[in-house]
Amino acid sequence: MNRTDQPAPAPAPTTRTATPWGDVDLTRFPEDPRDQLRAWDAADMYLLRHLAESGTDLSGAVTVVGDRWGALATAPTGVPGCTPTVISDSYLGQQATRANLARNGHGDAHLLTTQDTPPPRVDVLLVRVPKSLALLEDQLHRLRPALHENTVVVGTGMVKEIHTSTLNLFERIVGPTRTSLAEKKARLIFTTPDLSLTPPPNPWPHSYRLPSDIGPLSSRTVVNHAGVFCAERLDIGTRFLLAHLPRDTGARRIVDLGCGNGVVGTSAALTHPDAEVLFTDESHQAVASARATYEANAGERPGGAEFRVGDGLADTPAGSVDLVLNNPPFHTHQATTDATAYRMFTQARAALRPGGELWVVGNRHLGYHVKLRRLFGNSQLVASNAKFVLLKATKRG
Repeated sequence: MNRTDQPAPAPAPTTRTATPWGDVDLTRFPEDPRDQLRAWDAADMYLLRHLAESGTDLSGAVTVVGDRWGALATAPTGVPGCTPTVISDSYLGQQATRANLARNGHGDAHLLTTQDTPPPRVDVLLVRVPKSLALLEDQLHRLRPALHENTVVVGTGMVKEIHTSTLNLFERIVGPTRTSLAEKKARLIFTTPDLSLTPPPNPWPHSYRLPSDIGPLSSRTVVNHAGVFCAERLDIGTRFLLAHLPRDTGARRIVDLGCGNGVVGTSAALTHPDAEVLFTDESHQAVASARATYEANAGERPGGAEFRVGDGLADTPAGSVDLVLNNPPFHTHQATTDATAYRMFTQARAALRPGGELWVVGNRHLGYHVKLRRLFGNSQLVASNAKFVLLKATKRG
């Protein structure tokens, strides 16, 4: 193929969009010019239009929950007096919100995590419906004491994200609920706070006992905060990894990358009592769960542990890690993508010492071996079954 036959590069993703308070530039985090996914969707825009058209007063105590990349926080800050409190479980979402606010010169917002104490009063509550119904349940329970009879409560999501169970949560915890007509496959949720309502207790965090055949953590307790992957039971991919977890490797520093509830890192900690284990995830709920799981099962071991919310191993010194264990996600919200997994593999390679190993479990069809060979120059199949493969890549000197 000659130069003129080369395919044209993909166009840069659109970052500018119109809102009722003017155009804004929005990007995801970390910014990548090759990423064609937008930092907003029809559900975000539907809610913003509704706020403007209904004349909702945004000068009071506005709280935004679950804003994915900062669209719901950035646009209203163009309204005089509007400084929202933004509650997010996602480190990447928080970084995108901070960057988008600065990029558009719209002032600031109060950024809180889902583990922080909620604001004492909420006049307007805007909820981007999360993928996890449990996380929505937990956050509504935590915010309910801050609501008053005149609080405006509006949720938003794509039609495929809003189910009868979603509406039932708003009904049971906050008050009477109805929905809008669908526009561009998005829908709004309107809830009127009922202060006489006595909601059921918040069931989160949730603990359960692990199976008796998964190695060092057999029959032990795992702790899950709301929204953590497979919070009700051990997922089969993690179970497959635990069944083949490397032991007695001599590793002095081990990473549970994308730690979730911490069962993988805690199991490694029990088989490597003198090693330091780093649990890292971009979810505040996940890292809180990992800490609780570790302390319940391995808190007295000499090696110790570190718990970090962040962008994987982006801030880890190069050549400082012996072993990385990883069960990467293959989706970002509703988008199926291997971008997160590839970023994790790249970060792991940089953090590993020569001779250090990355162990990855994934569905067979994802083809992780190709990416590992590209990055590490090698990929070894450790184990497989009808659904999963466990791969090992070694950093060469």
